[in-house]
Amino acid sequence: MDLNKLNQAFTDAGQQVSDAQDERQKMIFDNLAKPGTHSDEEMTNIKNKINNLVATRDLAKDALEDARKNAEVIKINNPEPHKVAGMHEKYDQKPEVVFAKNVRGLIKGDPKIVNLATSSTDESGNAIGLVIPQDIQTAIHTLVRQYDSLQQYVKVENVSTATGSRVYEKWADILPLAELDDESATIGDNDDPKLTPVKYIIKRFAGITTATNSLLNDSDQNILEWLEGWIAKKVVVTRNQKIIAAMAAAPSKPSLSKFDDIIDLINTAVDPAIKATSFLLTNVSGCNALCKVKDAMGQYLLTPNPQNPDEMVIKGKRVVMVADRWLPSAGTANAPVYPLYYGDASQAITLFDRQNMSLLSTNIGAGAFEHDQTKIRVIDRFDVEPTDTEAFVAGSFTAIADQKANFAAATPAGN
Repeated sequence: MDLNKLNQAFTDAGQQVSDAQDERQKMIFDNLAKPGTHSDEEMTNIKNKINNLVATRDLAKDALEDARKNAEVIKINNPEPHKVAGMHEKYDQKPEVVFAKNVRGLIKGDPKIVNLATSSTDESGNAIGLVIPQDIQTAIHTLVRQYDSLQQYVKVENVSTATGSRVYEKWADILPLAELDDESATIGDNDDPKLTPVKYIIKRFAGITTATNSLLNDSDQNILEWLEGWIAKKVVVTRNQKIIAAMAAAPSKPSLSKFDDIIDLINTAVDPAIKATSFLLTNVSGCNALCKVKDAMGQYLLTPNPQNPDEMVIKGKRVVMVADRWLPSAGTANAPVYPLYYGDASQAITLFDRQNMSLLSTNIGAGAFEHDQTKIRVIDRFDVEPTDTEAFVAGSFTAIADQKANFAAATPAGN
């Protein structure tokens, strides 16, 4: 009986259900945007896939609960402490409550919890710590969406291995079938697709915070809220930084200087196949400069989205703003060069998410011993890689001139 393996199987099964549900949701949105994108057979298949995965998840849950009950019986009947990795003292509690109690034990240095937290290691042999359950990770990712996260604009792929590779085919590489001259013409071979391999290597990103005595006195719910909020902010800042770094692979376009240059960027910079899902991205200073540009009729270049007044658009394309400190302008203070990206970032960039967040604490290392403190470390595991670099282009501008009027005042008759 291996509780750790059963628990991991239950977690993996739950993640597969979540991934399949996300796939179903995407298919729904695709068909709403363009009816017929996915056939009835595809939709039936995804429905059956979800049902099978749900059944597997439920079966794994039942097996885990039975194993825990059996382990508890062994523990009661054995006068000596019977250590079983991953066991909790009470199994009728919700997973998030058990996790909160384990976090409290981790902070206090409870040997049983500390041993549990340091008993597992990652691929490099380093202690993983107390692995954050899937339900807590879901709550964290829900919070992430509420912050200014660029992750929502790129493709996110959940992976279960530390390394791997994917193969991508660019839109520009897809050629049409050959036209046949007559019925007896010989059918030739198709041109081989130009595939681009993309390798990912999951990296660790970590941070340490100091746990106060008041935190130890808080309720389990307050501890969870604090952890979720703290981790979510760290995730947003860290992943935004790596996504912006991956944007450096985008091809550069000539500097923009006039109103029509931006129109050209929107109309011609990317393949028409992804134009419908493309958007503009700049920093706050760049957006502020664009807000002051006017067309020939005196109307501002940027206009509010009628469906969401807080969102600005240019010719129907969303304008996404990023803080200057994360996406800085080039040039000098007197002559700044603002960034202006355009395209579909979900085609251009993929975030490979290991989904293996963990916590570990110490009251000895990281200066905790000297100051009588407890330090909590969180580790996030992911990688960000450019995929189709032609799906996202990099423009820039120092100033955009107002569009000149293309009409003249009427000349009075007789002059």
